[in-house]
Amino acid sequence: MTTHTITAQWDEIPENADDRALVEGRAFRTFRCSCRTPLPNRAAAELHASETGQCTVCLGSADEEIVPGFVRRCAACAATGRRNVQLVWEVAHGEAEQVITLDLVRGLVDGFPGPFRLSEVADATRLTLGLPLGRLPVGPRVRDLLREMEAAGELVMLSAPDEMLRGPSVVLYRDPQWQRVSPASP
Repeated sequence: MTTHTITAQWDEIPENADDRALVEGRAFRTFRCSCRTPLPNRAAAELHASETGQCTVCLGSADEEIVPGFVRRCAACAATGRRNVQLVWEVAHGEAEQVITLDLVRGLVDGFPGPFRLSEVADATRLTLGLPLGRLPVGPRVRDLLREMEAAGELVMLSAPDEMLRGPSVVLYRDPQWQRVSPASP
């Protein structure tokens, strides 16, 4: 059995670079597999990972490098590096989108008298739906809906970023806090 270890490297952009599609900031990624299959770009690396039963997000490593120097455990495959687990999580995300609706989250948020954290709304959602821990990706789905409500002007985020990964354009919030926006008085 051939071992497939796909590695990604951040390289500086050469002065004569013609393919700007690979560029992310001032660095770009190159990919290699231990089986010596040519992987000229991210799409080729993802295809090879899929063909060899590896997660197409972390490329089988179980770690995802978001930006150079910031690595986190891969959420797409539950940090296993395997494609079958990734597919199960994709189905779970689809189910979460069907079960955890904007109306449900809006109703739960209305029950908080003041500021609330993402984890509090996620716990309330899990309790309301009777979901055991790990059954569905509740936190990510609730986060997406809270951000949607924020974009619509229903909520305002009170938290500052916990980490700035690449200046103000790429930031990390661990457990952000929001508050409902009071309706404007006539």
